[in-house]
Amino acid sequence: MGVTLAGARVLVTGGGGFLGRALLARLREARCATLVAPPRADYDLLREADVARLFAEHRPEVVFHLAAEVGGIAYNLANPGRTFYVNALMSTLVMEQARLAGVAKFVGAGSVCAYPEHAEVPFREDALWDGYPEPSNGPYGLAKRMMLVQGQAYRAQYGFNAVHLLVMNLYGPGDHFDPDRSHVVAALIRRMLEAVEGGAPELVVWGDGLATREFLYVDDAARGLVLAAERYDAPEPVNLGAGFEISIRDLAGLLAELTGYRGRLVFDGSRPSGQRRRSADVSRAKRELGFEAEVGFREGLARTIAWYRAQRTAGAR
Repeated sequence: MGVTLAGARVLVTGGGGFLGRALLARLREARCATLVAPPRADYDLLREADVARLFAEHRPEVVFHLAAEVGGIAYNLANPGRTFYVNALMSTLVMEQARLAGVAKFVGAGSVCAYPEHAEVPFREDALWDGYPEPSNGPYGLAKRMMLVQGQAYRAQYGFNAVHLLVMNLYGPGDHFDPDRSHVVAALIRRMLEAVEGGAPELVVWGDGLATREFLYVDDAARGLVLAAERYDAPEPVNLGAGFEISIRDLAGLLAELTGYRGRLVFDGSRPSGQRRRSADVSRAKRELGFEAEVGFREGLARTIAWYRAQRTAGAR
């Protein structure tokens, strides 16, 4: 049974994050009775007492669990223990308190990082357990898998309506451009704009450029989460993606064109590239949710570049 968001009390964890802000904008349009997205300072999701207090004070009927700690390859390699602990514990505590509070629907935002390193492309949801994730993001990917396991176990024992979305790599306005935490699209946009301004003759890109990724515009992802709340009630995970694959080499070339960078792109094969290929089979999302990505990749990149340029201009004033 899908839920009706209009008139419902809705909680979003991680509402201050990249995807969280886009989801909140969607939920405001849905006319929820109450929409709660508390800042991290109000409730520590790593403390059971705080999570219990969150549910007691706001009594949500629908929960979107987006809160996570994640970064790019460098961050994940430097912080594997914390990445696993934080993500596994947050989802465990939030889902348990949601169950105890009688929440009608729990929508968990999983990650493409949960897929096995050598999964056949395009990734099909039933291949999720066919191997270990790519090691550079293995602890994060496994923590996200545990949220799926918990939801399926709670459904089997308690009849708890938890659904799980495997979200592909996100990008768009509002992304994280911090050098220590940014993912590839944001990182390359920032570095290329800096290279344009500085007249740099070349720009070094991590990896050999042959790895591929699938990118989903953040507003499309938010729309998919809302559709999952309203239309999906099965235990199987659902890929949320755009259904295309692009190499990092081609991505860098496209971003150079869109940012106006005319220098030489140098690919450093001694640096890690992460998983060699990533692209999702999105047929289940289309069939079960009626979801298809709407924002074309070139258009989405142009919007992201324009947004970040505006932020840099405003910050320089």
